[in-house]
Amino acid sequence: MENEAGALSRVAGLFSARGYNIESLTVAPTEDATLSRMTIVTRGSDDVIEQITKQLNKLIDVVKVVDLSEAGHIERELMLVKVRAEGDSREEMKRMSDIFRGRIVDVTDKTYTIELTGAGYKLDAFLEALDKDAILETVRTGASGIGRGDRMLKI
Repeated sequence: MENEAGALSRVAGLFSARGYNIESLTVAPTEDATLSRMTIVTRGSDDVIEQITKQLNKLIDVVKVVDLSEAGHIERELMLVKVRAEGDSREEMKRMSDIFRGRIVDVTDKTYTIELTGAGYKLDAFLEALDKDAILETVRTGASGIGRGDRMLKI
C-alpha cells in the first residue's frame, strides 16, 4: 500500500464497515519509502476471503494484494510475556523459556519478562504450557509474513 497518512485507516474501515474481523494487523515501510507492507490475518470462507481481496484492490491506497496462504510462506510473531518468577519457579521459568527458544529480557526479584518469536501456534503453546497464575501480562505484535524462496511481492 502507499505509505501515506490515512491509508491504514481506510483499510481498517473497509473491514469494519463490512463486518469482517481483523485477527492481527502489522504495517511498516518497505525498502521503498513510498510503500508500506501490511500483513492482515483474518478468517473466513474462500468466498469471504475472495470478497475481501476484491474490496481491498478497489482502495486507491492499495497497490497489490497477495494471499500468502495460497503458497509456501514464512510467518513470525513477537510476544513479550511477563511471568511470576519467585523461589523455585525461577528455574522452571528459565527452563520453559529455553525449551521454546525464548530469551529472558528483564529480571526483577519477582518477575521475568520473556521474549519469544515464531509462528502464532508456538507462542500459544508456550502460554498453554505455563501455569495460568504465573502469567502476569502478555503483548503480541501480530503476524508478519513473507513468501518462501523466489516468491516475492513485486510491484
